[in-house]
Amino acid sequence: MPVRGAALAYRREIAHRPPPSDTPLSPRALARRPRRLAAVVLAACLVAAVVVGVVTRNGHHQAAPSGSTTSTAAKSSTSLGPASTTSTTVRKAVPITIAAVGDTMLGNTPLLPPDPASYFDAVKSELVSGADIVFGNLEGTLTTASASKCGVGSVPSEDCYAFRDPPSYIQYLKDGGFTVLNDANNHSFDFGAAGQAQTVQVIHAAGLKQTGLPGEITLVPVKGVTVAFLAFAPYSYDANLLDFTAARALIERAKKEAAFVVVYMHAGAEGSDADHVTGQEEYYLGEDRGNAEAFAHMAIDVGASLVIASGPHVLRGMQFYKGHLIAYSLGDFASYEDFSTEGLLDISVILHVTLSSTGAFEHAQIFPIEFVGEGQPVPGGGAVAFVSQLSTEDFGASAARISATGVISQP
Repeated sequence: MPVRGAALAYRREIAHRPPPSDTPLSPRALARRPRRLAAVVLAACLVAAVVVGVVTRNGHHQAAPSGSTTSTAAKSSTSLGPASTTSTTVRKAVPITIAAVGDTMLGNTPLLPPDPASYFDAVKSELVSGADIVFGNLEGTLTTASASKCGVGSVPSEDCYAFRDPPSYIQYLKDGGFTVLNDANNHSFDFGAAGQAQTVQVIHAAGLKQTGLPGEITLVPVKGVTVAFLAFAPYSYDANLLDFTAARALIERAKKEAAFVVVYMHAGAEGSDADHVTGQEEYYLGEDRGNAEAFAHMAIDVGASLVIASGPHVLRGMQFYKGHLIAYSLGDFASYEDFSTEGLLDISVILHVTLSSTGAFEHAQIFPIEFVGEGQPVPGGGAVAFVSQLSTEDFGASAARISATGVISQP
């Protein structure tokens, strides 16, 4: 009979025994009592051993009987790292949603918007809703410096543009929902090293992340996952887009420091006639602006999970390469008398991309915006159809498939 059955039988035997009497026990009965007591003790020990064996085996917690609560490790086969010998709790893999927009400036001192605090109100819900990280390209500086590449006290002209906002404007960007700002562009050095350094300090002081300087890897922790952001532009004062060897090494290093890597590139010619990705080196005003397609493919080859871009001031198409999304230009997002808003420059998008905790593409969508007044973004316009058309024309079989509602899927 199994031990548990023996124990139950013994309990039944005890229950049905007559109550003790005052009659003395015989010598034979007295001799049997120690043997019965020893049997009871042995049975109890065996039962306890079986119970302990169910719960603990070789020093590790085992699955409890059916109907009980199991550990996190038993429920999930996905782990963010090696199994621990001291803890069975494994963090559940969760997707990360990144919102991204293109070139952003709230005017240019002294030409500033009358109400900067409300500048993003019309599009804030599309920008931040469901997003864990909100990324934007800061197309200029946040500085009090006065000596610019255009000269001291200069204002923008057809020949030279030097962009700066008051340092206090970082609060409007933060209130608008931004969490990561990029400095890798052709305006981050408009006010020299002093202007760039003050801009970086202002961003950090506000509690926002910043990226884009030479050799810079920006680590963003979210939902227990570390995401690395790197940004490149074709200038020596930024992480240099034209130096493939250094860029490759930086991306490879970032891949070792984070769960996955997001790469931004400020690449390509500018203007309404620069909406196509050429697959070749592109130039603007004599400057080498890089080969956007070659750079994006290299970035993914060495570890990037997502590549986003702006710089041409106009939208460009989107492509999938080795299962990863490339958005070749998100156009402009906000300005106040800074950027042209004529023709195709009048529309843009907000991009949302959801990646797994290891950087695999899950889903994405673009939300169309257009500009009113002096460059303020509001929902609307024909950007979705335009990006879909450009994607098909430029990339054919590898083009991102974009529905009428902006949902992006792999080919």
